[in-house]
Amino acid sequence: MSHAPAPSLYAAREPVFPRRVRGRFRRLKWWVMAATLGLYYVLPWLRWDRGEGRPDQAVLVDLAGRRFFFFFVEIWPQDFHVVAGLLVMAGLGLFLFTSVLGRVWCGYACPQTVWTDLFLLTERWVEGDRNARLRLWHAPWSLAKARLRLAKWAIWLVIALATGGAWVFYFADAPTLLAGLVTGTAPPVAYTTVAVLTATTVAFGGFAREQICIYACPWPRIQSALTDEETLTIGYRAWRGEPRGKASARGADAPPPGDCVDCRACAAVCPMGIDIRDGQQLACITCALCIDACDDVMTRLGRPRGLIGYFTLTDERAERAGRPPRPVRQHVLRPRTILYATLWSLAGALLLAALALRAPLDLDVSPVRNPVFITLSDGTIRNAYDLRLRNKSGETRDLALSVQGDASLALSVEGHPDGIVTVPADATASVRLYLDAPPGSPAATGGRTPLRLVLADPAADLGASADTHFTGKAP
Repeated sequence: MSHAPAPSLYAAREPVFPRRVRGRFRRLKWWVMAATLGLYYVLPWLRWDRGEGRPDQAVLVDLAGRRFFFFFVEIWPQDFHVVAGLLVMAGLGLFLFTSVLGRVWCGYACPQTVWTDLFLLTERWVEGDRNARLRLWHAPWSLAKARLRLAKWAIWLVIALATGGAWVFYFADAPTLLAGLVTGTAPPVAYTTVAVLTATTVAFGGFAREQICIYACPWPRIQSALTDEETLTIGYRAWRGEPRGKASARGADAPPPGDCVDCRACAAVCPMGIDIRDGQQLACITCALCIDACDDVMTRLGRPRGLIGYFTLTDERAERAGRPPRPVRQHVLRPRTILYATLWSLAGALLLAALALRAPLDLDVSPVRNPVFITLSDGTIRNAYDLRLRNKSGETRDLALSVQGDASLALSVEGHPDGIVTVPADATASVRLYLDAPPGSPAATGGRTPLRLVLADPAADLGASADTHFTGKAP
């Protein structure tokens, strides 16, 4: 007895070969691509004078020095709240744009979209437009097919190599690192990073393409929580386009055709390989190329544009009933978007305040715990502390240490008899500090005594402090 094979749960991927399209949204995508790629490739080469002995690269992630430079802003590890604030602002901005225009980030500015667009441009330039690429895909391997494929892959590799190379320039002085990469003297980690990023760029932008957006990216699943009936999304006006098809292909008794002539131009230009006429889909990245394609067809047929366009669910119901849609500003200015915009502005204001109020000096104190205290020959109780003194300013400072909380405590700094520590500009100094409590004093016999260590530059009226405690003998 024979059994039919069980159906497969998975379908083989059908490659997507989008057709070239012209229009206002395609032009916008070109401008966004040029701007984002330009920033990415150019930023590491911009210079910014920070003074002698400090890096002059405008944007630099200095892992060795554990700092991040962005033009006039310098972020230390202790300023991680600034990075957290930037991430909060980025998240709120994404929420705001998604609630207003759906996945507009995915369609225009996402790195996966930008590099996929660039790779598709290369593919179209080498292999031809959609029909030519489809024929090449289905054609058997030949010398001509191999030549075209190798030429395309070679250009992809150059683009990907430039992508990985540009990334490592953010982590070291760009001209110096470039010379090292060319001469073979750069650190091995630089070559490894470039190789990994080159491979992933080719894999994601050249071969995986829409699969990254559909299967790997979590944002399509999240966006449903951020959109509502007032979100402007791309859709097909079925009440105007149906029944679709050419009038000449319909019977005499058939109802009058809609504006859609079923040319499938909207599906042919979609980089995700979907048909927007099937309704909103998870794969749609709101790139609006289907609008350009449909508007072009409507213009050539002498019919009104906008068969595919931006509208909301509330607009859809109104237009079906023959009423005009509401003004766009009413969709944009609603409680959800106002809340997101307010939170985004508040986060930005707090971030600016945090940057403006940062002190140029910083002090970290770590009491030595092994042993907790020692008893000197005369009965004095001594505590030791490891201190990190940070001078975030652009000039060398002579910093004085003092203690507040118990006047009987005597302070001394190892290697600095006068208690003055010189810290170079934009540097950190580590010192060991001792506090001595005379025999019989409250600090020596009172267990834990709270106190404050103070770091000051008297010449500039700058200071920092840190709270800690003195540990004496238990009463």
